[in-house]
Amino acid sequence: MGQLTTHILDTTKGKPASLVPVVLSQLVGKEWIVIAHGITNSDGRVPNLLANDVLLQYGTYKMRFETKVYFDAEAIKGFYPFVDIVFDITSSDHYHVPLLLNPFGYSTYRGS
Repeated sequence: MGQLTTHILDTTKGKPASLVPVVLSQLVGKEWIVIAHGITNSDGRVPNLLANDVLLQYGTYKMRFETKVYFDAEAIKGFYPFVDIVFDITSSDHYHVPLLLNPFGYSTYRGS
């Protein structure tokens, strides 16, 4: 059971991406069940995606970043309307899933 955080950095601007809706889902059987959602703040983070006392069970999860909302607000023509990052929680460690974003590409990694 682990805790989970995220942030988004616009690598073109070198600044956090704010006001991006983020949806966290868990794979249960063959279905994705939404378990949390939030919006990135001015630092590109979702400070309370999960309440402090909520610990994720081991399993497969997906974070959907609604990037079109951000690109539209910034008057940027982007290629990706959303980014899904699918990952496994396999220990009680803290999991940090950042998104490095630009209009025509993105990357992610397991942060700390």
